[in-house]
Amino acid sequence: MCCRCVLISGTTWVCYIMDLLFFGKTCPERLTSIPLHERVPFLEISRTSPTSEYVQKGRDLLDQLTTTPHLIKTHLPVQFLPKSFWEQNSTIVYVARNAKDTAVSYYHFCRMNYCMPEPADWSTFLQNFEEGKVSYGSWYDHVSGWWEKKQSYSKLHYMFYEDLSEDTGREMDQLCSFLGLSLSAEDKENVLTRVKFDNMKTNKMSNFSTIHHMDQTVSPFMRKNDSVSLGKVGDWKNLFTVSQNEKFDEDYKQKLKNPTLHFH
Repeated sequence: MCCRCVLISGTTWVCYIMDLLFFGKTCPERLTSIPLHERVPFLEISRTSPTSEYVQKGRDLLDQLTTTPHLIKTHLPVQFLPKSFWEQNSTIVYVARNAKDTAVSYYHFCRMNYCMPEPADWSTFLQNFEEGKVSYGSWYDHVSGWWEKKQSYSKLHYMFYEDLSEDTGREMDQLCSFLGLSLSAEDKENVLTRVKFDNMKTNKMSNFSTIHHMDQTVSPFMRKNDSVSLGKVGDWKNLFTVSQNEKFDEDYKQKLKNPTLHFH
């Protein structure tokens, strides 16, 4: 079995949940000795090591995994996934987040991640985001493409970040059902405790503080806590101006055309 986590938002949160679901009890030593980005390799990553001695590639990290099933994360749009995903009948979990919060989160991520293109100022970044001129392209095409794939590919579970924030336990139950996993009440509570914002933010194995190209003095990797979710739902209200919001809403009506796909 090979599980692919295709994430446009909530990457670390959902990867950590899935890692705990599969290996939290059987390989507990992983939690304190192996960073999450090594336990769940990033498929399309290609970066130089801190000493510049080698180039670290996602496929190489995947080949080094000793656990089964393999958990892999990617941000790729559906049309760019390797054919092997479909040929191997892989189990896929996709997580989408509402467009405005995605834009804000993406902006701050680009500010602190030196592997990402320089985002310039917020106004410029937002314009580029609306036009799909950012890494991985248009948010509208991304979420719609995977939503449409879900209709024909039964081994794809489509999740919404806001639902996960609203009731993590409920969404985790649905995820377990999809993955064919069964948790005791005690095990479920243990996972829910570990994936709380405060616990993940202070955990060096999950907060990405060990990655040299992320400058968390510019912007923390885990920025906000609304006491419920990993990252704040509705944070866009703190950055969008009134005119930006009005323009974005008009653009949204034109570009998100699938009547069956609804976001909070």
